[in-house]
Amino acid sequence: MWLRSTMTYRASFAMTTFGNFATTALDFVAIMLMFSRVDALGGYSLPEVAFLYGLSSVAFGVADLAIGSMDRLGRRVRDGTLDTLLVRPAPVLAQVAADRFALRRLGRVTQGSLVLGYALVTVDIDWTAAKLVLMPVMLLSGALIFCAVFVAGAAFQFVAQDASEVQNAFTYGGTTLLQYPPTVFGRELVRGVTFVLPLAFVNWLPASYVLGRPYPLDLPEWVAFTPPVVAAVCCVLAGVAWRAGLRSYRSTGS
Repeated sequence: MWLRSTMTYRASFAMTTFGNFATTALDFVAIMLMFSRVDALGGYSLPEVAFLYGLSSVAFGVADLAIGSMDRLGRRVRDGTLDTLLVRPAPVLAQVAADRFALRRLGRVTQGSLVLGYALVTVDIDWTAAKLVLMPVMLLSGALIFCAVFVAGAAFQFVAQDASEVQNAFTYGGTTLLQYPPTVFGRELVRGVTFVLPLAFVNWLPASYVLGRPYPLDLPEWVAFTPPVVAAVCCVLAGVAWRAGLRSYRSTGS
């Protein structure tokens, strides 16, 4: 329904998609401005930072496109319109994800893909079969990890009701964090996004293997191949949190 609604006004869709593309592109413009004054950022060159940026943006863009509407759940809990979704013969999670589905978010995916393409052309990588296989694996695993964060944040809104900005701090804030090398952040922060909220498995750890860089926190080399396992665990935990939140819902009482 939302796709048909979007395509009714094609010029509006084209402009909003371009707007989404241009807005997200400003993040990379900021990085390029930094490199106009320095040769390296945390020991990483511009092509290497572009590689991190592209991986993070594409993975997050896919998750945002598929399930980015989860931040609207708090509003539905507050006004009681979630009741409408509960009586329909379809999974509530799928309905919330499809609510006001915004195809314009393809702009972020496109912009991230272009930056990733630039990085792959310019960065010096000694390609092997393992590295070639790891590329699509980390993009898919990264998207699933971000999807799990979206769902967990939505589950939290069953309790907090007005916590969309808290959720955004870990989703939009998380992808911004991952666009920069881990070497520019404090060790405690890197530990937090590795062992508590495992965003480091989106790009920092597998990208370290591809780029031949030292691993954050001196972790062993094999952790570069664990993003699918981490993504599966995150999805299971997010699913448990979602079901617990949904069972706790008691409507508005009106």
